[in-house]
Amino acid sequence: MTIIERRFSYVGPAIIKYGISYGAVVAMIISYTANKSILWMLIHGWLSWLYVLYFALFKA
Repeated sequence: MTIIERRFSYVGPAIIKYGISYGAVVAMIISYTANKSILWMLIHGWLSWLYVLYFALFKA
């Protein structure tokens, strides 16, 4: 196993983990500022990047 292969096997899951949690935070902030509703904020946080893309394409 080369050095590059070892780096990607170690870093890959961490990137996915933090990318998903960051997307949920962004979605929740956008949702709360747009809707002023905690229920919608939680729903959009669960959908995370899907809501961020929807907001960017259709709401902005």
